[in-house]
Amino acid sequence: MMGTVAVVDVAVGPSVGLLPLVSVGPAFAPLVGGWRRTACVGVVALLLCVGLGLYNDLFEARRGYMSLASVVGVTVAGLVAVFMRREREAELDSVRSIAEAAQRVLLKPVPRLAGELRAAVCYMSAVAEARIGGDLYEVVAAPQGVRVIVGDVQGKGLEAVETAAVVLGAFREAALDEADLTQVGRRLERSVDRQLEGEKFVTAILAEMTDRRVTFLNYGHPAPLLVHADGSASLPEPDVYALPLGLGVHGPSQPEPYSADFRPGDQLLLYTDGVIEARDDEGRFFPLTERVHLLKEDDPETALETLRQGLLQHVNGPLQDDAAMLLLRYR
Repeated sequence: MMGTVAVVDVAVGPSVGLLPLVSVGPAFAPLVGGWRRTACVGVVALLLCVGLGLYNDLFEARRGYMSLASVVGVTVAGLVAVFMRREREAELDSVRSIAEAAQRVLLKPVPRLAGELRAAVCYMSAVAEARIGGDLYEVVAAPQGVRVIVGDVQGKGLEAVETAAVVLGAFREAALDEADLTQVGRRLERSVDRQLEGEKFVTAILAEMTDRRVTFLNYGHPAPLLVHADGSASLPEPDVYALPLGLGVHGPSQPEPYSADFRPGDQLLLYTDGVIEARDDEGRFFPLTERVHLLKEDDPETALETLRQGLLQHVNGPLQDDAAMLLLRYR
């Protein structure tokens, strides 16, 4: 930019008054470099300004000195901007490290092996630069069988994260203590009812895998996707959907357990509504049941990554809602 200004200034002469535009160099330098680069660009701009001023005989009047002052002033302002940017970057790095620590506490990595199951998880936050949000998941290898939960907290932000922490904490304790999945659900209801106020709620689905059967408790959550070894797929649903967690005061919320076969070679995908409600440019929802073939990879993590890429290609842009997917494969 400074070279262009110099060439044009020489070509058209001093009458146009392009010399102050040399300061655009040190003005933009802080955006792409540190203080050394900004200072070097400022020195180059100052030398260029002196050379053009002497060439155009501008130092016989006040105009040339004003151009020098503008270059020096912009360079000093650029150096100040660099130091302020570095401070903000340091603060952002600190916040990110805290967010990563919170993620490890709240959404722990699921075990790759749990009993006879292989597990993989994928979480995508709709908030830019965020790593956690209102969706939640957990896998617990209990003596009674492998128990999992996938849920979606109403709302976003820190309040949703706090609610997710309450649900996950209650589930981790109840999954190891309670004899059956129904009791686990009741523990969750009591914990959430004590914490949530007003119309806040959490949709969730609980599953327990044992003896080649999977048992579900569904609290107003999207039906899971069960993919059989032969490639066929189904969406096991309860006869009657229960209210989400936190809305027990509005009516009966205790769901009825229901089960399905879960045999070697089968896969179970639990997900949040951010997956099936993702829309493309024409407003069409993501056809999850039509993308079952994306889960054919031998490695569950690779299969889930392939499905994630298919979801992102469908929306052709950022997601509008948090999306979590938990894939369980019977080894």
